[in-house]
Amino acid sequence: MCLVADGLGGEAAGELASRIFPETIAEVFEYSKNSFEREIVEHVQESFRLANENILAHVRLNPHHKGMGCTAKLMVFSNEGFVFGHLGDSRTYRLRKGFLKQLTQDHSLVQDQLNKALFTSEIARKHSLRHVILRAVGINEQLTLDLIRGRVYPEDQFLLCSDGLTVMVEDSQIQKTLSSSMTLNQKVQSLVEMALSAGGTDNITAVLAQTE
Repeated sequence: MCLVADGLGGEAAGELASRIFPETIAEVFEYSKNSFEREIVEHVQESFRLANENILAHVRLNPHHKGMGCTAKLMVFSNEGFVFGHLGDSRTYRLRKGFLKQLTQDHSLVQDQLNKALFTSEIARKHSLRHVILRAVGINEQLTLDLIRGRVYPEDQFLLCSDGLTVMVEDSQIQKTLSSSMTLNQKVQSLVEMALSAGGTDNITAVLAQTE
């Protein structure tokens, strides 16, 4: 299991929201012994639904935290392959046989405009409204979750990361780093250092997993 949660709504409130998400996942999966896809799909959906409810309940009791939430993704491996839920602009990439593929699409205003061909991807990367998120955990009562499933092959690498990394590091750099002979930990550290060297000031979170 891998996850990334990036807080929204101010430093303190955002940090709390990004903590509620993994705590909720731990609660949902605590007694799960089944590794079949059908049950995992149900648990992933329940994790997002319950985390959404928990954050909204916190805001009702703490109105000064209004607007708090988190972008989130949860990836779980099953007997059949992988299942993951996705909300927000944190991304998941897969490197397979040297080829990098972005598996998720950002739930952001800029991505929506990009889909409509109103500007190029280069403009989108530096756009002043790139942080405007259209979907996240804890923002609305109704939750529209992207649920993605797929098969895995030996030595597939899956990178889950916040926008603090992807705004600063080009996909070509990510591909080159993941294709290198470094260990997984070294690859993650290298990506974070690239983002920092490029002037990264946002939260930089990266999780890298490889199948056997």
